[in-house]
Amino acid sequence: MDQTKVLLYAVGDVGPNRDNPESIFAAAAPTLKKADILFGQLEAVFTERPIPQCNQTWPGLSTHPKNVSALTSVGFDVLSFASNHLLDCGEPGLLDTIDLLRKNQITVIGAGKNLDEARKPAIFERNGTKVAFLAYCSVLPLGYEARRAGGGLPEKPGAAPMRVSTSYTHESWQPGTPPRIITLANKEDLEAMKDDIAKAKSLADVVVVSQHWGIHYLPGLIAMYQKEVAYAAIDAGADLLLGHHPHLLKGIEIYKGKVIFYSIGNFAFDLAVAFMIDHKSPERYGFELDPEYPTFPFPPQSRKTMIVKCVISDKKVAKVSFLPALINKLGQAEVLPRSDKRSSDVVDFVEWSNKNLEPTLFGRQKLSATRLSWEGDEVVINIKYQSLSQ
Repeated sequence: MDQTKVLLYAVGDVGPNRDNPESIFAAAAPTLKKADILFGQLEAVFTERPIPQCNQTWPGLSTHPKNVSALTSVGFDVLSFASNHLLDCGEPGLLDTIDLLRKNQITVIGAGKNLDEARKPAIFERNGTKVAFLAYCSVLPLGYEARRAGGGLPEKPGAAPMRVSTSYTHESWQPGTPPRIITLANKEDLEAMKDDIAKAKSLADVVVVSQHWGIHYLPGLIAMYQKEVAYAAIDAGADLLLGHHPHLLKGIEIYKGKVIFYSIGNFAFDLAVAFMIDHKSPERYGFELDPEYPTFPFPPQSRKTMIVKCVISDKKVAKVSFLPALINKLGQAEVLPRSDKRSSDVVDFVEWSNKNLEPTLFGRQKLSATRLSWEGDEVVINIKYQSLSQ
């Protein structure tokens, strides 16, 4: 028996908001409770404060503090709060959330009362192995200065930023053809992240980096900067990269033997239909709201999700896999065994997404599709297979 083994489970967006909070994890709880370390991405503010109405195009996401019981019921250890929603209830709401989670023994990463706190790693020791977590956000609405920690002021609360610039170039001689979209990471933020990772690596055996980024609702599409940031993180010492924000699964890539999940999707996210209507998401992204999913008003593809499973042994990542899951009409993620044909639908979608990773302009060729294989009820990512390198 390996006495150094550590089991890390990771899920995507969580934001319980219901009368019986713990019910949101009813289907997945037996699996999640097996983790030595459980990670998730928080998508709602825990506060009773009113939502500021300063911007009618961006309604806020808040949930009553009682809903924290959903998170404690399955044993979350660490949550990234480097979210585009972290200031939906202003700075007081952000600080309320961090304080509530800390009181419930849940560590917050990627957000804080100032930039130093937002960039501080969370380090957990299990079975003699130290695992560090860091988190960053690239999708900060209402202007970067409004929601990034620091924001020109040393003590400004907010998210650890990974800002991105966008430009366009016309690559065809034909007028009216679509331009190529160029997205590049802010060099200051990129260097800060690399420095954070290097410091965390000096304190821990394994470093996990969480990125709130990407393009939501559009299957397969990966923005250029995502590869730039992911590769830089791994070059700096990251051992696993967990992406989220798109509200659906996206591709998985292997770089230098490390796994990059570009998006691990939604997981336990209650959302009012009114929010989606106010934000004009259905008409903007071309989907219809399904009345049979009253707490989960997302496109059908968003119901496909996963639990990332990472086995750490001998102080290094030994195996990375995922457990297919599907969000039901009660807004609960059901873990699907291989015998359930719906699990194949999830895996097929991931494999399709793998084949649609966008190429990069940073001197590295596009990698071939990541190899996946079933092992019991989990889907293993072959971290030794990589047909092309730098």
